[in-house]
Parts: sequence; structure tokens; C-alpha cells
Amino acid sequence: MYIPHSFQFKDDAEKIAFMKRYSFATIITASDNIPVATQLPFFINDSAGKLVLSAHFAKANEQARYIETNTSLVIFSEPHAYISPAHYDKQESVPTWDYIAVHAYGKARIIEAENEKIKALEQMIQFYEEGYLQQWKGLTDKFKNGMLKGIVAFELEVTHLQGQKKLSQNKTEIERQRITAHLANSENTIEKDLAAYIKNI
Repeated sequence: MYIPHSFQFKDDAEKIAFMKRYSFATIITASDNIPVATQLPFFINDSAGKLVLSAHFAKANEQARYIETNTSLVIFSEPHAYISPAHYDKQESVPTWDYIAVHAYGKARIIEAENEKIKALEQMIQFYEEGYLQQWKGLTDKFKNGMLKGIVAFELEVTHLQGQKKLSQNKTEIERQRITAHLANSENTIEKDLAAYIKNI
């Protein structure tokens, strides 16, 4: 990722917080030099002194065959928005796009053991909808086993983490205020989220 100095994250902790907030990401793995991608919800675990991403593919997804032998790239992105030159002071200005993105690299390990699979799924349930955990635990073993057979669970230890926050840092405070006000008044919730990030840089 090309990261101009003014668009850098403060530290990895800030990147991880962003990943947890926008945890539906795209995992990309190359097969014979052809990239294969899948969009997945991830559970992000940084509690043991390392950063581990876990998720699962549908069993029929061919990408699962490549993730243990190839480095994968997981892209976390959102929010983003078109930025009009109408907000700038100079007449000779061009449109741009503000956005935030984090790239995580690593090789994945497929989770084979049933108890590990269940643990991974329960971690994800607790992250996305803790209230569902009781219902999940009440499901029959037959139903759970059938579901487990239909997925390929994996965890990916991140070996390299990159991030960029392009939030009009190269513009004046007055220009950023105009941009923030415009986005904050949008009916688009993604643009509203971006406005909050720009305001807090």
C-alpha cells in the first residue's frame, strides 16, 4: 500500500480498532498468479500479544485450498466518500476521494478439530450477537454437526499490517470544516461516519 506520510495511522492499536469496527472484509489469495477473493465477517483477536483473524468459508469455496500455502491479504475498508473541489479555497482544485483502509497480510491455518471450530464460531457469535449464544447452545448436535461439515474455518496470524487514513489532512482547517459539515449533513450513514473521522484528526 502506498501511504503518504500525512495519511498514516498513529499506531497499530488504532488500525486494530478500525478493523474491529469495520470487520466485514475481503480476503484475497493468489492461485497460479490469479487472485481469488471472498468477502467475509472476521473476528479480530489481539489479546495474546499477536493479531489473529478468524473466519470461515463455505466448504465449496475453492479459495480455502490456497490459504495455507500462500500469503493472503485481508482488506478492511469503509467509510469513504467523494470530496468535491467546491469545498476548497483555490479555484484550481480537483475532486478526490477520502477513505480509510487497513491491509493485513499472513498465511492462514485451517481449523480441523471440531472443538476448535466450535470455539471459533462461538467467538464470532459473542462478537457479532452475544444474545444469540444461548440459542446457539440450545441447537441440536445433529444441526450443529451438519453446519460444521459445510464450512472451512480458519485463522490467520497477521505478519504485516498497513493502513491509510486519507482524511483531507493536506487541506486547511477551514476547508476540512466545510468537508465535515457537508458529510455530516448527508443522508448516507457512511459519509456521516467519515465526517466524524475527519473531525477527529
